[in-house]
Amino acid sequence: MATDAVVLPVDGPSGTREVRISSPSRVLWPEPGITKLDLAKYIVKVGSAFIAANGDRPVSLQRFPGGIDGEQFFSKNPPKGAPDYVRAVTVTYPSGRSHPQVVLDEPAAAVWAVQMNTVVFHPWPSLAGNSDNPDQLRIDLDPQPGTDFDDAIPAAIALRALLEEVGLTAFLKTSGNRGIHVFAPIEPTHEFLEVRHAVIAAARELERRMPDQVTTNWWKEERGKRIFVDFNQANRDRTMAGAYSPRALAHASVSCPIEWDELENVNPKDFTIETVPERLRTVGDPWASIGDSPGTLDTLLSWWQRDVENGLGELPFPPDFPKMPGEPPRVQPSRKNAANWDGDEKSEKSEKSEKAAKSD
Repeated sequence: MATDAVVLPVDGPSGTREVRISSPSRVLWPEPGITKLDLAKYIVKVGSAFIAANGDRPVSLQRFPGGIDGEQFFSKNPPKGAPDYVRAVTVTYPSGRSHPQVVLDEPAAAVWAVQMNTVVFHPWPSLAGNSDNPDQLRIDLDPQPGTDFDDAIPAAIALRALLEEVGLTAFLKTSGNRGIHVFAPIEPTHEFLEVRHAVIAAARELERRMPDQVTTNWWKEERGKRIFVDFNQANRDRTMAGAYSPRALAHASVSCPIEWDELENVNPKDFTIETVPERLRTVGDPWASIGDSPGTLDTLLSWWQRDVENGLGELPFPPDFPKMPGEPPRVQPSRKNAANWDGDEKSEKSEKSEKAAKSD
């Protein structure tokens, strides 16, 4: 039977592999008319930088069989028939359950993921060989309604200075949408809960310094027109779109690493599947040195302990997480009343309502 499949040669550490792309003319992004083959070719062009940023990590694949406007689902473990150059590592999820998860070690593996209709790549902040201990501190600066990317810029600059104070070197990238992602390499000596506490400590300190511009309030109704520091992205099995990953947005944007001196002059919409390869060729990879000088969390964890001693403890976890030690009850402030609140535990009603109150 005739087929319109295309075979792409993909260079990598083991030589050139040939990766078959079926349905290459399938349109994934209708507005710019970008096809599955276009996406595969994009990954080939940015392959080295993509793997440097996202390789050797457990990764979740966000797959869109019919394009970005159609059905989507997340895939974590390698499906049957995965090539031998796509491996898996067993990781532990918040429930305590363990399961194998995909690891990408070379550009051909990422192109294979595109063949499986992957559009967005979500790498863990830990390496495959030590998945319980992150080697990256990740902070998501998320503009709330009434704010945008430009409002997140001062927060990012202040956050960089704050992290420098505690001995961490900050790298940044656009989220691919309106937000800014700030990463800092760390020594992989603390498990996820401790890294979460370090992120909360940094977020609270940033909020103290910029109370009118930054918030750590988990509940949307309390955030106002401020930049939300999404501390829950630091949890186990919570991920952000990886560096150089496309996003499932109409203009085919990319979560793109940038230099700090570019921040105040960039438009995140300019970084797309069509433009980023040439940028990478001419400007280079701003994240090329991200793993060179990892820092420690000692100071941030001392700030966390200071805040705990001053009465500031744990913050809410995502609704699908088990109840965590020291966590405040999960109920929206506006629903905290005698009908659904006993002061210590959630009622059945509040347990249901929390599922409708997830953060963006």
